[in-house]
Amino acid sequence: MSGPDRRERGYPADFLTELFRNPLDAGYTDAAARRRSQPPSPARLRAGRAVTAVVLVALGFLLAVAYRQTVEEEPSRSQARSGLVDQIRDRQDETDRLTARAEQLRAEVARQRDAALSRSAAARLRDLEAATGLGPVRGDGVVVRLADAPDNADVVTGAGGPGPGRVLYRDLQLVANALWAAGAEAIAVNDQRLTSTSTIRSAGEAILVDFRPVTGPYRVSAVGPESMRDRFEASSAAALLRRVAEQTGLSFGAREVEGLTLPEAATDSALRYAHPPPSPSGSSVPRPSGSGTSSPRSSGGGR
Repeated sequence: MSGPDRRERGYPADFLTELFRNPLDAGYTDAAARRRSQPPSPARLRAGRAVTAVVLVALGFLLAVAYRQTVEEEPSRSQARSGLVDQIRDRQDETDRLTARAEQLRAEVARQRDAALSRSAAARLRDLEAATGLGPVRGDGVVVRLADAPDNADVVTGAGGPGPGRVLYRDLQLVANALWAAGAEAIAVNDQRLTSTSTIRSAGEAILVDFRPVTGPYRVSAVGPESMRDRFEASSAAALLRRVAEQTGLSFGAREVEGLTLPEAATDSALRYAHPPPSPSGSSVPRPSGSGTSSPRSSGGGR
């Protein structure tokens, strides 16, 4: 466009540029200027101070009430805590008495049974009990020891631990399964004998063997042939734990022990029977007469 009607084209300022150039709204600027030119009246100052004092008094009153309630409830909490501790001790004492009584009755049953059976039948029964974990076992074997890495946690804040060098229940499962595969005839974890229905699991940070807690250092004891240690050392489970020990500081080692004694299982196993389905031809398959429980090598798992 040319001539007198020609107009220059204008470009508005960029919004972000204006925003950063004038970040404060004009209304706020005017209000601040008025406050500077007109200081608050003494009555307004007194009202503000009175409100502040009232708020502080109310907060102090609430804190005093909360502290008093806490102090008054502390004796009842302490009494309840001591009562629970006494109950736990009583239950532990009762459990110990019942366990000792059960051991006496078990020994009496064994004596009566041996007196009723012939010598050969009693010996065969003892062999079966040892094989199933219901009887003690003695012989040469291997002891695998696992322990947590040194705890570097701060005693005040708890920072720094527990780390990856902690023994997990899966580590005990690995060791137990590797020992079964190496020819172990009987295994115990911290003197807790494993049976065909034993479990190794965790509950929170605790490791349970047949629902009984075990603590470190952990000892997995096994009775078996002379080649058991060599076969265990050559297993993939031992290789994995050696690598974990090198990387995290976890303690792991296996040694041969002569005259190792493993106790009997703390709980009796219930017998279970398997009933196979009929064959496709319609003829029934003879039912087994023995227990249908799984093999002792069923405590599996991996790290």
